[in-house]
Amino acid sequence: MRPDLILASASPRRLALLGQIGLKPDRIDTPDIDETPLKGELPRGYVERIARQKACVVAERTTGPALILAADTVVSVGRRILPKAEDRKTAEACLRLLSGRRHTVLTAVAIQPSADWVEGRPGFRLVETAVAFARMTEAQIQHLLDGGDWEGKAGGYALQGQAAACIRFVSGSPSAVIGLPLFETAQLLRGQKGNWLP
Repeated sequence: MRPDLILASASPRRLALLGQIGLKPDRIDTPDIDETPLKGELPRGYVERIARQKACVVAERTTGPALILAADTVVSVGRRILPKAEDRKTAEACLRLLSGRRHTVLTAVAIQPSADWVEGRPGFRLVETAVAFARMTEAQIQHLLDGGDWEGKAGGYALQGQAAACIRFVSGSPSAVIGLPLFETAQLLRGQKGNWLP
């Protein structure tokens, strides 16, 4: 019998992305962890720490054979981690910073077997994608803010939303920018004995 696949995320985008490759988690278990960056923590170290922690927290409280899949995404400009936009003011500050420049989106994927699945193995991938916004006019910035796509999004924008009209190029994995790199996630799952993907 195949172990359960548990998605350690409440993100509807990650759930939809899994569905795009024919996967439906057996259940969703959202980890409640402190996602505040540590003092001096760099983007790569931060996103890896958070993804691994999410997977481990859910694995520790899971009974029965299961594989936990967790991910985290950050937008960075140099060594700076941009916040998730929880209000319009934060989203506006992010968009003004990103206007006319290139930035990096880092998405980490971690898988962790529950203690009851002895054949499972932990796994990890970090995907780096370059994204560049065109220089935006004031009207364009206000249009994006009025659209509301920024709510809860790292860096204050959603690639799959209205911001796509202002993005000059994406070099790397578009699905990683949305929240889950599908190729790398599929690789991780194919490396397990659960036969989730051919």
